[in-house]
Amino acid sequence: MPPLAVGEVWAPLPDRVELTVNGGPPAEMERDDEIWRPIRPLSPGDTYAYVLDGADPLPDPRSRWVPDGVDGPSRVDDPAAFGWTDDEWRPPAWSSAVIYELHVGTFSVAGTFDGVVEHLGHLVDLGVTHVELMPVNAFSGRYGWGYDGVGLWAPHRYYGSPHDLRHLVDRCHAAGLGVLVDVVYNHLGPVGNHLSRFGPYFTDRYRTPWGDAVNLDGDGSHHVRAFMCGSSEMWLRDYHIDGLRLDAAHAVVDTSAMNFDEQLARTVREVSSETGRDRVIVVEWDRNDPRIVTSVDRGGWGATAQWSDDLHHALHVTLTGERFGYYEDYVGIDDVTDTLAHAYRYRGQMSVHRNRPHGQDPAAVPSERFVVSLQNHDQVGNRACGERITDLVTLDRARAAAALVLLGPYVPMLFQGEEFAASTPFPYFADHGGELADAIREGRRSEFAEFDWDPRRVLDPIDPRTFAAAALHWNEPLEGDHAATLAWYRHLLDLRRTVPSLAGGGGRPTTRAIGDIVEMVRGDVTVLAHIGRSAEPAGPAGAADGTGPAGAAGGIPATTIDLDAREILASSGPITFAGTAAGLSPGACLVLRDHDPAA
Repeated sequence: MPPLAVGEVWAPLPDRVELTVNGGPPAEMERDDEIWRPIRPLSPGDTYAYVLDGADPLPDPRSRWVPDGVDGPSRVDDPAAFGWTDDEWRPPAWSSAVIYELHVGTFSVAGTFDGVVEHLGHLVDLGVTHVELMPVNAFSGRYGWGYDGVGLWAPHRYYGSPHDLRHLVDRCHAAGLGVLVDVVYNHLGPVGNHLSRFGPYFTDRYRTPWGDAVNLDGDGSHHVRAFMCGSSEMWLRDYHIDGLRLDAAHAVVDTSAMNFDEQLARTVREVSSETGRDRVIVVEWDRNDPRIVTSVDRGGWGATAQWSDDLHHALHVTLTGERFGYYEDYVGIDDVTDTLAHAYRYRGQMSVHRNRPHGQDPAAVPSERFVVSLQNHDQVGNRACGERITDLVTLDRARAAAALVLLGPYVPMLFQGEEFAASTPFPYFADHGGELADAIREGRRSEFAEFDWDPRRVLDPIDPRTFAAAALHWNEPLEGDHAATLAWYRHLLDLRRTVPSLAGGGGRPTTRAIGDIVEMVRGDVTVLAHIGRSAEPAGPAGAADGTGPAGAAGGIPATTIDLDAREILASSGPITFAGTAAGLSPGACLVLRDHDPAA
């Protein structure tokens, strides 16, 4: 299906479609089957809107720019007018990727694309390779997470103009950073959503947790799929975006021979081939089905990677002891070692939370096909008060857990501020009024009932103070424990970049639990992280089982590590040394490399 030109619109439902340009009177459009075309072409800078059967003007579903908001007229954007400086840019190899997820509205004081540019030096010094922007497409209101977007082809006006977003991407590329953008195709927001006036964009044959399902397999669905895939192609071509993160793909219901997610992955590959730049697609997919990240030549869908939550959940339960909601499937440290070794914790085993077997074994899938994290917007934001892991456990234990994520074989992702133990929460927030605001408040309280949280503690998502509280404090990376945490993250990412055994990808690690310590072995490097919740009693130094000769006065923890013939690459937390043994108390972490006997 050929792409629609600017001003053309698919509108099979109305009997008459007229076009108003620059505030002028409505003018008739030419109809070609279900496509309506303007009689005169539009020019860059023109504002325009459609009048369907004489009703109030509506913006173009494919608006590239809605400067007055999602209910206002569209403005013609001219991508060719931007002076790109990234002709030689090539994104870092995906196997070496380290992702930094951020929310444009709270990452900087300004809360804009230009505000992100101000802090690119921090990200480069940190050692990340890709910036992942939470949804930046147009949504109703001034602030929100962006997952209730309705203008899928336009940037959110409070973040900046199309020019401003291009400037951010261009500056990222100049700094050596790739850019991913979060896209949402499983639902659209309730305010400013005019698509059903134009055509059958939605279906009542399925339901989603967020409202009407998108019509991806019914009458006219080929136009809907072209609309969705076309918006992704636009981000890749017109904004030089390096890849997509596809939100909640498991929530898409599609009975077509080619699933929409598979079609979108094909679109990304086609753009990569045509432009000579590798683009990636990372899919949020909670079914533990490796087919989505299996290569096409092996019968898979060919997505670059999957957002996988199993490691997060296993770490969270081990660190906090919380076992409600979806955490009930996880017990503790054995889940951590198992997930580190296999990517999925559930590979066909019985899931208590789902009350059925869950997942398949991804043993044949390369490690870089999985994106893992200690924190992300979902797991922080979908708490009653938006607490971070450092609000729930000691800083030492959080740092030790971070080492397992950052030094493992999977693609690690950090959430904004995690690297300096930000004190700011990241709760859910949205800018709506009236009955919708009341429904959102009640919905959040009901959602948290599953997690046994007191509904009185749930922050009001509509209160502007909830949004304001999430903005990062950029003085923190220079102070005390915040600065020490940042130094730890920088050092770990430097090890990942410079120590061959810790490079991304490769085979799965060898893991085991030694009491409350996770041991992860990758080649000649061993990571030891004491993340358990129980305090270790003082005991004699020696082997890991606590036997051996006595150590220094007062003893060292019963769980000890032999340091003989090993080099310490990194250490953090409460560690007691006695001769060639080190005792790791809760929160301690050691990264060791075997000495080369030939050196």
